[in-house]
Amino acid sequence: MYFRILGPLEAIAGGNPLSLGGIRQRSVLGLLLLQPNRVVATSRLMTAMWPDLAPPSARKVIQNSVWSLRRLLADTSPECFGEPRVALLTKPPGYMLRVDADLVDLHRFQRLVEQGRAALAAGDPEQAGQVLRRALNLWQGPVLADLVEAGLDTAELVAAQKWELAALEDYFEARLACGRHFAVLGELESTAASHLHRERLCGQLMLALYRCGRQADALAAFRRTRVALREQHGLEPGHELRRLEMAILNQDPALTLPGPRAEFALLGHSVA
Repeated sequence: MYFRILGPLEAIAGGNPLSLGGIRQRSVLGLLLLQPNRVVATSRLMTAMWPDLAPPSARKVIQNSVWSLRRLLADTSPECFGEPRVALLTKPPGYMLRVDADLVDLHRFQRLVEQGRAALAAGDPEQAGQVLRRALNLWQGPVLADLVEAGLDTAELVAAQKWELAALEDYFEARLACGRHFAVLGELESTAASHLHRERLCGQLMLALYRCGRQADALAAFRRTRVALREQHGLEPGHELRRLEMAILNQDPALTLPGPRAEFALLGHSVA
């Protein structure tokens, strides 16, 4: 069995998608998959499933959903060392989905990102880029997209979306360190346009534009981020981004070097 939550919720068994029931049952499973092998309180499930006001029957709805899911998992999950590889357990004050983390695409994404970042830190941007691309390819849309559309709301969803953006910035850094500014520019421009306040992303776009012979566009990207930071947060761009702007204005020869040393010096290595 394999679970996908990086996009619409899916459970795959024997190569075929499982029918997971109605929206409440699917929501319980999705929320437990966000925090596998951890107890999720019933009150947290209720708040996420009914953000405005939970009905009097909320606890009973969750109990019935758990009962149905438990039966489904028992029927479809193969055993490993005498125990089901996936099991839904009652653990006060709520429930826990016991599951091999490799069976959840979110965990596989996190593991690949860690490997990619390790390669980047070790000075192997080519390997880092390949691994990070594999991680990013696991995403098929916003986390639990179908359930969010139906009203599901929890802080874990927001946090997970930020992980994708941070990994994408790592990927851009790796490709720039390999001198692949032309290849990455289109994706960089579209991503940066949606996240004007991200200084690291802005710096990567500025560097790619400059290396593609678009100095004026690189400086315009800096100005857009500066305006966004002022309007949204009342802040000025940080030292690293201002230093990059000055380097572009002065046409610093170091900017044309595709090696990782120049990338780390000019863009920093933060994943914030």
